Amino acid sequence: MSPLLPSLLAPTSTELTILPFGREVKISKTTPLFRRWISQMPADTFGHMPVLELNGKMVFAELAILRIFQEAGWSGRWVDSFHRRYLTEYWPKPVSEGLPEKQQTLLDGIGAKAGGSGGCFDVFCWRNEEIMFAESKWRDRILETQAKWLEAALDSGISAESFLIVQWRFDES
Repeated sequence: MSPLLPSLLAPTSTELTILPFGREVKISKTTPLFRRWISQMPADTFGHMPVLELNGKMVFAELAILRIFQEAGWSGRWVDSFHRRYLTEYWPKPVSEGLPEKQQTLLDGIGAKAGGSGGCFDVFCWRNEEIMFAESKWRDRILETQAKWLEAALDSGISAESFLIVQWRFDES
């Protein structure tokens, strides 16, 4: 059974992803529009990432996606694999919170199969027994490390329905 997703992130298509060992998997894809942040830009933009506006607040796309899930009753984190932290806020300073034991055990198991945490999808959410991994994409596609991590997650028994590609763009209206 697929998780009930927030309406702002309802899938509109699928993306065929070829995994490292040749297996093909279709991942649900959504294409939301986000507004640019037009007020004063922060000094720290996490390596020049685009800054968005959601509900009057400055966010990166990963936090916008997380907020949309949270508004629909999910818990979650922005998984920053590079810095090995789980973010819930970024400004005025990054806020990292640990994961509940069950979710940490799940990620650790996938990481063990994948050879590390690199490639984990950007946003990890859970609600009751449902889980969802969402990958934020603006101008890029699924990377090799992400395909490797995805394959490890699928091999761990997670359904392809628990993954979402969020191919967002700016609302230019």
